[in-house]
Amino acid sequence: MELQVRTYYVVTDECLIEGGKKVDKPTRRAAAAAVIKNPYAGVYQEDLSLLYKWSEDLGEILTKKAVAALGIKPEEVESYGKAAIAGMNGEREHCAALMHPALGKPIRDNVGGGRALLPSAKKMGGPGTAIDLPLGHKDAAFVRSHFDAMEIRIPDAPADDELVLIIGVTNSGRPHPRVGGLQVSEIKGEDGLR
Repeated sequence: MELQVRTYYVVTDECLIEGGKKVDKPTRRAAAAAVIKNPYAGVYQEDLSLLYKWSEDLGEILTKKAVAALGIKPEEVESYGKAAIAGMNGEREHCAALMHPALGKPIRDNVGGGRALLPSAKKMGGPGTAIDLPLGHKDAAFVRSHFDAMEIRIPDAPADDELVLIIGVTNSGRPHPRVGGLQVSEIKGEDGLR
């Protein structure tokens, strides 16, 4: 079966004022999504490796679209994350097959690296289902200033026989972070945690 992409969806947000205080460097987030035909909709399939392969191709395309939407160089990406939604004839495991075995490499290849695990979320739903795309620092999972989420919703997706794969990137952490923890300037980048 061949990958069938119905639509690509790209969204950005840019925060200039938070808590009544101007943000020195606007915090920008972007997400790119693909709405694809689910080859396993309505049918239990033990081997989901076709979705692994598709995620490699989609990972490169979506990451490039998200980075381009921010208008920054790949190495300037600070946070990343991934999410997926299965239409009602699919399974959460179809989302997992898109996100976990093979998606990390094409994302990292297109954001100038990344040692930390990619935070992820998955769910089932119909057209217009919202999902909170989790975001975390790409090199150090313990950087609290970059714990964030971006709500994504595509008005006409997913249909019952579709999957939505979403990749998000940022140019910074949250505006005005002040809850302590590891600072960006303290990242060692050795273990993906610190």
